[in-house]
Amino acid sequence: MLTAKQRELLQFIDERLKADGISPSFDEMREALDLKSKSGVHRLISALEERQFIRRLPNRARALEVLKVPEVVTPITAAALATKAVVPAAANDTLEIPLHGRIAAGTPIEALQGTESFAVPAALLGAGEHYALEVSGDSMVEEGILDGDFALIRKVDNARDGEIVVALIDGEEATLKTYRREGQMIRLDPANRSYEPQRYSEDRVRIQGRLAGLIRRY
Repeated sequence: MLTAKQRELLQFIDERLKADGISPSFDEMREALDLKSKSGVHRLISALEERQFIRRLPNRARALEVLKVPEVVTPITAAALATKAVVPAAANDTLEIPLHGRIAAGTPIEALQGTESFAVPAALLGAGEHYALEVSGDSMVEEGILDGDFALIRKVDNARDGEIVVALIDGEEATLKTYRREGQMIRLDPANRSYEPQRYSEDRVRIQGRLAGLIRRY
């Protein structure tokens, strides 16, 4: 399963190899995908390599080989839809949701807004708007949330005691924790005995979403 950016990069590399016989440079890939830095290209290349869509050829600069390309799904036009019955989404259908960088499951980190998308089985998502965050840290391990997992977050701006939320602290730092209210204070609880709860005045905390699901890649 590839994200939209991963598919876009794979297609760009494949087309350049077929046209010129050499891989595009990282700068060319960055410009083609409208990314801000080459580090984003490196992450996409590594993801494609891990999923065995490409491989790097040893001892050669700018040497990539495309091993396979995903099947192209033909878009359904409005005219075609008019002739088809509307049916519920199949269990194996996927939806693309925004992937907004890494979220700390330990101490808060700077909130990131990424430009990539993340493919999710439609059956995992309920109603509402969702986004994905890659978990960084180990403070939620006792809830089964591990470093490197992808948290599926439903966008909301409120929470009830005991819900796992994305909390934005002071408008710039985000963390994934269990929400508790203590009078006029907000307590954000880890799920790891090695960490202490974090307490903030309610005016410092803004809820960005509630945990709706989790995806782990092996």
